[in-house]
Amino acid sequence: MYIKCWGSRGSIPVSGASYEKYGGDTTCIEIRTESDDLIIVDAGTGLRRLGNQLISEDRSVFNFIFTHSHWDHLMGFPFFKPLHKAESNVYMQRCPFPGRYIETIVTKLMRPPHFPVRYSDLKASIFYRNGCPGPFSIGSVDITPVSLSHPNGGCGYRFEENGRRFVFLTDNELGFTHEGGRSYREYVEFCEGADLLFHDGEFTPEEYACSVEWGHSSYMDALNLAIDAKVRRLGIFHLNQDRSDADMDRIIETCNEYAAARNVSLECFAVARDMAFQLSPDL
Repeated sequence: MYIKCWGSRGSIPVSGASYEKYGGDTTCIEIRTESDDLIIVDAGTGLRRLGNQLISEDRSVFNFIFTHSHWDHLMGFPFFKPLHKAESNVYMQRCPFPGRYIETIVTKLMRPPHFPVRYSDLKASIFYRNGCPGPFSIGSVDITPVSLSHPNGGCGYRFEENGRRFVFLTDNELGFTHEGGRSYREYVEFCEGADLLFHDGEFTPEEYACSVEWGHSSYMDALNLAIDAKVRRLGIFHLNQDRSDADMDRIIETCNEYAAARNVSLECFAVARDMAFQLSPDL
């Protein structure tokens, strides 16, 4: 299983010299499976660059999974160039909620006066498949959803292939349980033994004290989750819109010092634009 981040910024895209290392695009994750299926998780602004890459590779089959429908996870969708090619086949999982939820969100996204190109004008063939709330598979990868603790709800996911596990929990508040969310202990169980975990770490502990119920975690809560779940690698995700590269470097230094002081074997890093990972059976 190959995993690449095309955007890890939270809430709104940013640009400038202070954001060159970690990038300013919002959430978009690419997963390539052993069966050569392509899975795209969320359609933040990072999706634009991914679409350009896939056009250059002449790919024509795409599987989309969404965590939730807040703007920063959708705003790149109309700019995904394969949608405008007749040979493209786009498979949309009905996540995070069953029924016609995702159809409604996507069609509303591309409707005047909010956007000049209508959903009905897209040239790609778009198909909808039942995914959530139960487990499902795409090719050789088994996918298990879990409810997020976030305003308006949503789903995080565990991706498993050949005994390796990648868990993606962005926009998840560990310090407060929103309607439909899970307990801290349930998230620990969901992440147990993961080879790679991306978890929301938008706030510092000091910031979080003033931001309870906003739907995001402090990086220390994410770090403790990874330690309690015996995760091998933790990527801090949903980077704060105002957090500079230097600020993120200091946060990661703090995380690794904390893990070392607890004698825990855990690699902690901030997930950056274009960062890629290979989870293979021989790890």
